[in-house]
Amino acid sequence: MPWTVYIARCGDGSLYTGITTDRVRRVAEHNRGLGAAYTRSRLPVSLVYWEVVEDRSRALRRESEIRRLTRGEKEVLVTSAIGSRVGGGD
Repeated sequence: MPWTVYIARCGDGSLYTGITTDRVRRVAEHNRGLGAAYTRSRLPVSLVYWEVVEDRSRALRRESEIRRLTRGEKEVLVTSAIGSRVGGGD
């Protein structure tokens, strides 16, 4: 089953990185206050980047890589993905 690694922009402008098997459902969960504790106080969230990977293990590794990036590096990743097949606002 494919997994998605995603970056969501929170209402306060911060970025949240996570994994899911259904990015549309997951963003809806975040926006209903059912997502991560981090996003609950920073609603609404919008999907700004995603990558599809083969399995959960690879998704977890890629999520960890992205979380270690600086804010600026994450913004470059988001900007470079706009309009590409990898990710861009949903």
